[in-house]
Amino acid sequence: MPASSPSSPPPPGRRIDALDLARGAALAAMATYHGLWDLGFLQLTPQNLALTPPGRVAAHLIAGSFLLLVGIGLVLANGGGVRWRPFLWRLARIGGAALLITAATRIAFPQSYIFFGILHCIAASSLLGLPFVFLPVPVTALAAAAVMLAPQVVAHPLLDAPALYFLGLGRGLPDTNDWVPLFPWFGVVLAGIALARIARPRLAGSAIVRWRARNGAARGAVLAGRHSLAVYLVHQPVLLALFTGLVTLTGPHPKAGLAGFRKDYAANCTRTGGEPQACRIAARCTADALRREGLWGSGKPYSAEQRARAQSLSQLCYEAAEGTAAPP
Repeated sequence: MPASSPSSPPPPGRRIDALDLARGAALAAMATYHGLWDLGFLQLTPQNLALTPPGRVAAHLIAGSFLLLVGIGLVLANGGGVRWRPFLWRLARIGGAALLITAATRIAFPQSYIFFGILHCIAASSLLGLPFVFLPVPVTALAAAAVMLAPQVVAHPLLDAPALYFLGLGRGLPDTNDWVPLFPWFGVVLAGIALARIARPRLAGSAIVRWRARNGAARGAVLAGRHSLAVYLVHQPVLLALFTGLVTLTGPHPKAGLAGFRKDYAANCTRTGGEPQACRIAARCTADALRREGLWGSGKPYSAEQRARAQSLSQLCYEAAEGTAAPP
């Protein structure tokens, strides 16, 4: 059999260690992010760092890296012609896993279950993106830009119907633990397709294709990247089990929820007519008073007596903040 010419693309189905390494790195970043979320959810940290602005930026970058790799993978696997059996088998596995995630989170988090998360988006985008593997690159690039910009241009309250949440073209945000709507995220998959279409003819014989993982860390990352779906499904239950066991031993962090309480208190106080500076002072005072009285962090609903005491402390703190009384 003649050797491939330097300009010919890599054969379909051949694993590229560098691409699997990139998937493995994305998985490590995702597991780190989910670990931060779990720590905050179980109140092992003062606040949920995954829900802070930097945490949300990190979540978007991680999701974007996965979806970019989906587009690249579509081209490498099907650029020479659709390989229907592997494509449909992969689609069925991802779609089935997405349904499993929906069912599991519907039981565990009924108020915020995942109805269109990263796996749902990957499955839908793989199907929708397949024709773009064969369209001219400029068409795919323009489509990518249009999809990514659509939420800023098309957003309309009529598209806020729950049945249309998966589109991402409404103005509201659904209550869900993972939401990766088609707009703008399908645009990232299309960008990956366009990028791979441009690079594919130059890949054969390149250093990227020839590179092989040698050390243990690289081989582990490559192995994880080759089994990314299994890693995705397993890692979060394992992390939650580990951290749940930890919190039963240590209890929640003594300052867990403190920053959120102060923020919410000050916002509610201001909204009901309080002076903003006094509300911020009263928020700190009330949190400290609740902790001194043993009314903070029990995780149990207040009794009528405890609720009355908490309200009394709050009122005294606000009066103190306005200079009308001494702190409790």
